[in-house]
Amino acid sequence: MTLLTALSGQPASVHHSNHGHYQRVYQQLYNEAPNARELAHEFLQNQLAQVQHAASELPDTPEQLPAWVEQRCTAVAGQYAEYLEQRQQGRPRRYFQNKAHALYVLQRVAPTKYVDGAWLYGLLRYWQDQRFDGLLTTYLEELGDGEAAQNHVVIYRKLLSDHDADSEAGVEDEHYLQGALQLALGLSAEQFLPEIIGYNLGYEQLPLHLLITSYELSELGIDPYYFTLHVTIDNAGSGHACKAAQSVLSLLPLGEGRDEFYRRVAQGYRLNDLGAGTTAVIEGFNLQDEVVAMLERKRSFGQHMHSDYCRFEGKTVNQWLAKPGQIGDFLTALEDKGWIKRNQDPSESRFWQLIEGAGAAMFGAFSGYEKQVLHDWIAGSWVSPQRVPPVRPGRGSPVSREQHRPADPDTQALVESLWQLPDEQQINTLIPWMTARRHCLPVGLYATRRFIQLRARLR
Repeated sequence: MTLLTALSGQPASVHHSNHGHYQRVYQQLYNEAPNARELAHEFLQNQLAQVQHAASELPDTPEQLPAWVEQRCTAVAGQYAEYLEQRQQGRPRRYFQNKAHALYVLQRVAPTKYVDGAWLYGLLRYWQDQRFDGLLTTYLEELGDGEAAQNHVVIYRKLLSDHDADSEAGVEDEHYLQGALQLALGLSAEQFLPEIIGYNLGYEQLPLHLLITSYELSELGIDPYYFTLHVTIDNAGSGHACKAAQSVLSLLPLGEGRDEFYRRVAQGYRLNDLGAGTTAVIEGFNLQDEVVAMLERKRSFGQHMHSDYCRFEGKTVNQWLAKPGQIGDFLTALEDKGWIKRNQDPSESRFWQLIEGAGAAMFGAFSGYEKQVLHDWIAGSWVSPQRVPPVRPGRGSPVSREQHRPADPDTQALVESLWQLPDEQQINTLIPWMTARRHCLPVGLYATRRFIQLRARLR
């Protein structure tokens, strides 16, 4: 029995259809399980088999890559200019119907964002090889060069936390696939180097959805900094997209292995197509369905918490919540009774008054995201006369280096362990603290800064 079979409970040939499989792989790899490297290798082999015969977008020869990247970036810029012109002419938002829709998407892409850059982790061991400089620069910039306010994972976690939307409830198994791929690649540098380079080439291209997402999040009062940061660093001129193309050429074999290497680069590139991409997640949102699904997830917690004095269609609230599949009819009963007034200011609905406001009977029962879903569902076509001012990209939480060292025992222990070591041994000691799980912690941020210092000194 393979590791993947053990995780999925199904033969490896059908593991992709088994609910919960990708999440379990993701968690095993993220939490650095003892068998993580073996699992990563097997998982990648299975996923590469899925894209083996897929068409390739890459140019025929690697020498054409820089021009290809530039052309793609130019095309995206033109499409974005067209989008902006449409918006100025009064067209509605293209992606997000409302704030609840935006938060829904941010939640479901979170498993991928929480391991941002992880596919490059295994390349840290090549810190002395100049051919890897572009890839290592990309990884270190994903880590914010060890500064919390620039660390991509720290920024994304803060973004969700600020809107009380950091729950995993509602995140489905397919949303863990890309994150699992990134973690697996990061643990498999020796066996899958061409695939890592190809995956990086695909992931670091500037997509149109990144630009539109940034624009529309700002309109909805959500800080777009995580996304605007990627717009600037993924550019074709000098950013990650450019470095990705240059890295293919830098690491391309000079001998007969060249064609096979580039074929494997193309395979790695196609791994980006697996799972639910951002636009698919955006298109998968239905506000009515999400309201019902959200309340269904909470049903078991609230089915015994309500009094019996209030009845709707002859049933108490506890009876409505007693069995699955009744939420939709319950909402209809609340509307018929006048407790919910759709397409009006939610503050006029008695149901909303129980949830939000001073002295609300159910204060604290719903997260910020859950309240936003209910608010936008009730509001419907109603538009508040109070305009939400656009949010300009922030700079994350200002966290100084001095805040990390004295208070964090892991950082203290790491500093002490480095004290007597030569510089090169220090680097080898630091690398394990720069994994996807650790680099966003105080000790990981310190390790990243120290790694950068030592690498510069020894080069």
